[in-house]
Amino acid sequence: MFRRSSYSTESGNNCVEVARTGVGVAVRDSKAPECRFGVTPAGFGRFVAAARRGRFDLP
Repeated sequence: MFRRSSYSTESGNNCVEVARTGVGVAVRDSKAPECRFGVTPAGFGRFVAAARRGRFDLP
């Protein structure tokens, strides 16, 4: 089951969605749900930590 942030809007058409799988985490864009990729739990944890530190903030 894919989940999205509680900060997402009700329209839900511009969100990154994540789901746990048997071996890791699946990630997809709500605008193109048929396209998804998987990462390890450790890799996803590093991504989230970097995002929290502002690593991906736009200038």
